[in-house]
Amino acid sequence: MTAQPFLIDERVRWSDVDAAGIIFYGSYVRFFELAETELFRAAGLTYGSMFDEYDIWLPRAQVHADFHYPARLDDVLQVAAYISRVGNKSITMQFDVMLLGSNRLAADGHLVLVSTDRKRLASRVLPETFVHRLEPFTLSVDEARRQLGWAGAGERADR
Repeated sequence: MTAQPFLIDERVRWSDVDAAGIIFYGSYVRFFELAETELFRAAGLTYGSMFDEYDIWLPRAQVHADFHYPARLDDVLQVAAYISRVGNKSITMQFDVMLLGSNRLAADGHLVLVSTDRKRLASRVLPETFVHRLEPFTLSVDEARRQLGWAGAGERADR
């Protein structure tokens, strides 16, 4: 089976926008978290059980976002989430957020999640079976964007 990005659609809600009706930059973290949670669920790694099963936490070491197009109230965004890097003790989860029905990249970003033990929060090696479950969603940024038809998606959109 070829790895693929995981997709969700989500509407820009009133709580996501500023007084001008344009998405507030911090709202993208909500979109990232929704896609992250559902990608893990699709991989059989629900938050309700995975931390107990693997005896790890996955704190964020990095949150990064670039903004390309100002999404507005009631826009529907499609979020592509995928694992773009698997290290020994961390994973990088990439997010590409497109305005549904257009070829406009609203934002892209990534999270670096670090594997830690649950008692001391000391970093630890990612469990092999955990990494294996993420393989259906592990691919490079270029390959994910090629599959999605979003080649060149990192370029800034005209405003």
